[in-house]
Amino acid sequence: MLMSIKTDSPYQDKEKVIMKLGVHSLARFNRDNTDRNRTSPFAFTGNKFEFRSLGSSDSIACCNIMLNAAVAESLKQYADRLEKAEDFQSELLELIKETVIKHERILFNGNGYGEEWVDEAVNKRGLLNLRTTADAMPYLIKEKNKKMLIEHKVFTETELNARCEIMLENYCKVVNIEGHTMVDMVKKNYLPAIRKYTGDIAQSTALLKGISSKITCAYEISTAERLCELSEHIMESTQVLERALKALPQAEDCFEASEKVRDEVLPAMETLRKYVDEAEVLTDEEYWPFPSYGKLLFSVH
Repeated sequence: MLMSIKTDSPYQDKEKVIMKLGVHSLARFNRDNTDRNRTSPFAFTGNKFEFRSLGSSDSIACCNIMLNAAVAESLKQYADRLEKAEDFQSELLELIKETVIKHERILFNGNGYGEEWVDEAVNKRGLLNLRTTADAMPYLIKEKNKKMLIEHKVFTETELNARCEIMLENYCKVVNIEGHTMVDMVKKNYLPAIRKYTGDIAQSTALLKGISSKITCAYEISTAERLCELSEHIMESTQVLERALKALPQAEDCFEASEKVRDEVLPAMETLRKYVDEAEVLTDEEYWPFPSYGKLLFSVH
């Protein structure tokens, strides 16, 4: 429909299709011709937006506030122009066409989760890709956004600055807690479990080799060697994470702290997790101090 407006070509509606349910006792109805299983994390499905990225502890209110404010601003701009038009109908059609052409770079009907879209969106279409809270929150107080929200009396400048600061501080505090919890789990649970399992492997290997020189113990030796390597990596990564966490309170403001979280703390946590995840695969589950995803999902006790 939008492309037909842009190109001044006739719009051909999709043919209505009867929904096949396989149950004759239910009423027959037409299948909706819009795609309701979009891969976009922020899909528009006919008459509503579907926001699918919300965390369980978050509120949908902020998203709705920004959407409603943006729509209000757009309608205000349209109204200001159309109220001065000599020929309302022709001006309206021209305005719609201009809007489609100006903003068609945001339209995408492919796989919104693929890296191909990220590359196209950022490098070809010039769209923002704000991957972290530290990237996204400062845009709340960008001059253009502040002006729009203040003019529509949604927020005052003080409220916007406060919201931005509170959200960044909360972000830093939550990640700080998670980081210290991770360090604690590694030192008190994971490394001792790996050490105990490696020690038992070494003991059983020595016993087996004492029985016969023909026993190679290839599995035991290779597993013990890799677990020892992983233990070193885990300890080193834990120390890197501890240094990054220690630097957080020294940041001068919430913006600097959030950037340290993004650039130092989170990468250190990801690296540490990578090594621990590999160690979990190699370690006998009887030694592992926490239940695996498989046990959490599929086992009942």
